[in-house]
Amino acid sequence: MPTLANTRLDLPPRTDLEAEIRRLKEERNAVLLAHYYQESEIQDLADFLGDSLALAQAAEKADQDVIVFCGVHFMAETAKIVNPTKTVVVPDLEAGCSLADSCPPEALAEWKAAHPEYAVIAYINCTAGVKALADCICTSSNAERVVASFPEDQPILFVPDRNLGAWLNKKTGRDMKLWQGTCIVHETFSERKILDLRAEYPHAEFIAHPECEPAILRHADFIGSTTALLNHVKTADADELIVGTETGILHQMQRLAPGKRLIAAPFEGEESCRCNECPHMKLNTLEKLYLCLRDLKPEIVMDEELRKAARVPLDRMLALG
Repeated sequence: MPTLANTRLDLPPRTDLEAEIRRLKEERNAVLLAHYYQESEIQDLADFLGDSLALAQAAEKADQDVIVFCGVHFMAETAKIVNPTKTVVVPDLEAGCSLADSCPPEALAEWKAAHPEYAVIAYINCTAGVKALADCICTSSNAERVVASFPEDQPILFVPDRNLGAWLNKKTGRDMKLWQGTCIVHETFSERKILDLRAEYPHAEFIAHPECEPAILRHADFIGSTTALLNHVKTADADELIVGTETGILHQMQRLAPGKRLIAAPFEGEESCRCNECPHMKLNTLEKLYLCLRDLKPEIVMDEELRKAARVPLDRMLALG
C-alpha cells in the first residue's frame, strides 16, 4: 500500500493512503467516480470508472451524500449540474481542460448571435457557461446519435472540438460549422512517427480517438470513443495495437486484454516529453484525493440559474440514452 513519510501535503506521517481513502469513502457516504485517464492507482480505487457519458449517467444516479470526482473540472461541474443536492468535490480544482478553455461562453454567445438559425451542439468537454448556450450536449460515445436527432435541414454549430466535429461531418454527411478548439493531448500525435511505428510493427492495428487530427485519423484502422476503444481492444484480432489517445486508458486496456501488446502512439517533440498524458488529469493524486475526502473540499459550487440552464441540454443528451 502506498504510504507518505512526510507532511508535505498536510498528511500524517506514514499514512496508508489507499486504506484511508476507503475508510473516508465509507465515513463520508461518498462515491468515487473516475475517468479512464486518471492514474492507475486512482482507477483501482474508483467505485465507478468510465468515459464522460458513463460518468454523467453515474453522477445523475448517485444516491450517496458526496460525489468525489477524479477527472477534470468540467466533468465534476457536470456531476453538480445533474445531481445538485449532492456535495461534489474534486482532488484538484486546477484540473482543467484545454478544450474547454478554448471556447469562452462570451465568444460562443457572439458566434451564436451571428447565426440565429443554427442549433448548437456542444461536446461535453466544455464549461457550464457553454452548456447553458447549447441546444444539446454530446460525448464522443453518443455524438453520432445526437447529431442524427436533429433534422437534416437544421444547420448546426458544433463546439468546441474541431477534430471531433470534422469526423462527425464525414461520418454523417452534415456540414456543421466547427469551433476551432482542440485537445492538447490529441493534437500532439506525430503522423511521421506513427508511420515509423507501423513499419516497425507491421501486424499492429492502429486505433485512435476522434479528437485526433485528421492527418492521424486517416491512418487509423479503428476510430472510436474512449469506451469504444476499450471494447475494441477486447475483440480485435490483432495481438499488437497502437493506441492513439491519452495513456491512462492503457491500464484498463491491459486488464481487458492481458495477452495483447499495447503501444502508446508517439508524439511530436523531445523524447522526454510526456505529451500523450493529459497534464490536467494527472494533477489528481492519491494524496490530494485523501485530503479531498478528509476535508470535503475543494467543492464545486455553481450559480443556480446557470446550473438550471446548463441542465436542459444535458437532459436532452441523457434522454437519448
